[in-house]
Amino acid sequence: MTAQLIKQVLTEALHPERLEIIDNSSAHAGHVGNRGGGHYHVTIVSPQFEGKSLVQRHQMIYKALGDLMKQQIHALGINALTPSEETKGN
Repeated sequence: MTAQLIKQVLTEALHPERLEIIDNSSAHAGHVGNRGGGHYHVTIVSPQFEGKSLVQRHQMIYKALGDLMKQQIHALGINALTPSEETKGN
């Protein structure tokens, strides 16, 4: 459920060309420090990242996710690329 919500929010905010969300929550259930919320890894390719530093890209994602970061998301791994960066990786 939360992965779908993350996908919806990031799609609306950043209009990605590619968006992949991996839910790793089951591997981390019950570990020390986890008081709820899931563990996710996001790979997102968006033209909106052009000219932005890695920190700025992450800030854009955190801003878009807003309150989800307080309750539904305990940990978030991010791979944020521009379309040209994704092409170079292939």
